[in-house]
Amino acid sequence: MSLKTTPADKHKLNQIVTEARRNQELREQSYRGQALKLYPWVCGRCAREFTHKNLNELTVHHKNHNHDDNPSDGSNWELLCLYCHDNEHSRYEETRFGKAQAIKAATPVATHNPFANLKTLIDSKK
Repeated sequence: MSLKTTPADKHKLNQIVTEARRNQELREQSYRGQALKLYPWVCGRCAREFTHKNLNELTVHHKNHNHDDNPSDGSNWELLCLYCHDNEHSRYEETRFGKAQAIKAATPVATHNPFANLKTLIDSKK
């Protein structure tokens, strides 16, 4: 059984193809599209490689955390996988709100030096 295409169906298909091409051009003009053209599809932190199949898991990270700073040379971007990108923003938020300093202040400082008397023990055996 063959399907017959009517002129209306062909017109609808042409509209879909035209819209898909227009959307692709818009994506390529976005900073994500530019970054994907500039950089290899590898996470900048964990070195995970990406293909067309899983490219949606690769994100563009703004190094200075300013999403409006998008130079065309890509100097403010790096490609990170979803996990590394989430980790980077978590670390940034912790430092921004002082949680890292509070954790660091609450951590006890080690004062024991196991090798402190080593030199005197060696000298006494001579």
